[in-house]
Amino acid sequence: MVQQVTEGVSITVETFYQPAQSNPLASEYLFAYRITIENLSTMPVKLLRRHWNIIDSNGAVREVEGEGVVGQQPIIQPGDSYQYVSAANLRSDMGKMYGSYQMENMYNKKLLKVSIPEFQLIAPFKLN
Repeated sequence: MVQQVTEGVSITVETFYQPAQSNPLASEYLFAYRITIENLSTMPVKLLRRHWNIIDSNGAVREVEGEGVVGQQPIIQPGDSYQYVSAANLRSDMGKMYGSYQMENMYNKKLLKVSIPEFQLIAPFKLN
């Protein structure tokens, strides 16, 4: 699990290898990740956009950008949190992801860039 605080917003990431949805013989590996976004500031924030960098151990780099997360643009009140689960597929059994969220301070409409800390995606059999 990794965590980072930017602009008063805490991002925590947990990862889970998905063996039932992976096919190592075809170089297909699926990893799920759970993101917890906690608003530690005194202002409500709205998550507008996401930007991801996905890198596998073969050197392939993908960028993913879009509105919201899992079809939502949540407003997170001070002291509250929002959690979602998503997934990424890799062509190798190891990789990493990192990125950022664009959020809006709901009081003054200021845009915030909140960092998503780098996290590792490693199939458990690779650790033995």
